[in-house]
Amino acid sequence: MNLDKEKLSLIDWIASLEDETIIERIKFLKEKGPVKDFWDEISDEEKASIERGLKDVQDGRVVSHEVVKKNYEKWL
Repeated sequence: MNLDKEKLSLIDWIASLEDETIIERIKFLKEKGPVKDFWDEISDEEKASIERGLKDVQDGRVVSHEVVKKNYEKWL
């Protein structure tokens, strides 16, 4: 990737923008810096737990929110 070419392309694109929402987002990135990925901030145990949950979903080991609400409504 030619970084200078990419920068110039972004400058041209930004100069042509009319959408204030996108401009505000770009300003936010400039002022606050890059947003950290939560994955880099959590522990290995938390990552493993999330991965187990995603595997459960893939394997169909899930219960709908409606079923859970019905099963626990007497305590709510």
